[in-house]
Amino acid sequence: MKMRDLRQKARDELEDALRERRVRLDELRFLVRQKKIKNVREIAGAKKDIARILTLASSQASSQRINA
Repeated sequence: MKMRDLRQKARDELEDALRERRVRLDELRFLVRQKKIKNVREIAGAKKDIARILTLASSQASSQRINA
């Protein structure tokens, strides 16, 4: 997921996306332990998506504090 796509989402949508990515990360870790998935790069992608969402949420929160 790209940052420009995330910036267009509302706060609720970001929270939902974060929840989905965390669930997906857990699923991927489980599948890797069972050796049912060979593309472990998906884990890195999921982690990066989570980091992007958290970074955007943090910057939005800090900008709201500054403007308030």
